[in-house]
Amino acid sequence: MNVRGRVIVTGIGKSGIVARKMTATLTSTGTPALFLHPADAGHGDLGMVTPDDVVLMLSHSGESTELGPIIQYCKRFAIPLIGLTARTQSTVAEAADICILMPEVREACPNMLAPTTSTTLQMAFGDALAMSLMEMRGFSADDFHKFHPMGRLGAQLVKVRELMAAGADVPKVPEDASLLDATIEMTRARLGGTAVVDRGGKLIGAFTDGDLRRAVTGKQNLTDAIGRFMTATPLAVAPDELASEALRLMHERNITLLFVCDKDRLVGALHMHDLLHAGVA
Repeated sequence: MNVRGRVIVTGIGKSGIVARKMTATLTSTGTPALFLHPADAGHGDLGMVTPDDVVLMLSHSGESTELGPIIQYCKRFAIPLIGLTARTQSTVAEAADICILMPEVREACPNMLAPTTSTTLQMAFGDALAMSLMEMRGFSADDFHKFHPMGRLGAQLVKVRELMAAGADVPKVPEDASLLDATIEMTRARLGGTAVVDRGGKLIGAFTDGDLRRAVTGKQNLTDAIGRFMTATPLAVAPDELASEALRLMHERNITLLFVCDKDRLVGALHMHDLLHAGVA
C-alpha cells in the first residue's frame, strides 16, 4: 500500500503463469504492477526494477535457480523482497525480507507432482491481496471503468451521460407547443419522441410515436395544445446513472426512449439503440 513505485511480480514455470495473472489483477484494480520474467531478468530486464519498487517472488519450492539473479539484485540495491513459498528453509524464504509461507499441500496430480493445488492457493492469495488493496484505496466502480473502457465489463460501467444525446440533439418543445410543433420536432430528432418542458427547462411531459398514432386515430386538430396528448411526468434518469440501469428501466417499462434530467431540468435523451450499440446489456 505504501510502495511509491510498483509491485514487481516474478516467478518461473507454473508460478510464473500465476504471477502474470496476479500482475494483471493488481494493475487493473489500482495497484501499479509489472511482471518480470526470470529468464529475461539477467539479460537487461532488471533495469525495470527501481529502489521505489517492491519485488513479490512466487516459488512453491523456493529453490528455482532462475530466480537467483533477481534475489542478488534486490540484496545489492536494498529493494524489498517478498517471498511467497511453501518451504521455510528454502533460498527464497531465507533471502526474503518478508516471507509469506504457503501451506504444504498435496497436489491434485495423481503422481503428486504437477502444480495444481499449490498454484490454486497462489492464485487465491493474489486475488485476496488485490481485493484488500482495493478496499484500502477506496477503489470504486468509476475507477474500475477508467481501466476497463473496452469489452463487456466496460460497457456495464458506462454512465448515461456518455451515451445520451445532448444540446441541440435533444428533441424538446415548450409546454404551449401544438401537436404539429411536437410532430415536427420529433421528426427532426429521429429519436421516436420529444420532451415537453416548461419555461425553466423542467421536464413536464413526453410525446412519442405511440402518442402520435393514438392522436391521429381520432379527429384531432393539429393546432391543439400538446398537453392534451403528452404523457405527464414521464420516467427520467440522471446523467450519472449507469447505462445498464437505464436499459433495465426501458425493458421494465417497455419503452425505447428515456429523457435525462439533472434535478428535474432536461439535459439529454437516451435511446435504446444507443445502449445496444455500445454493448450495454
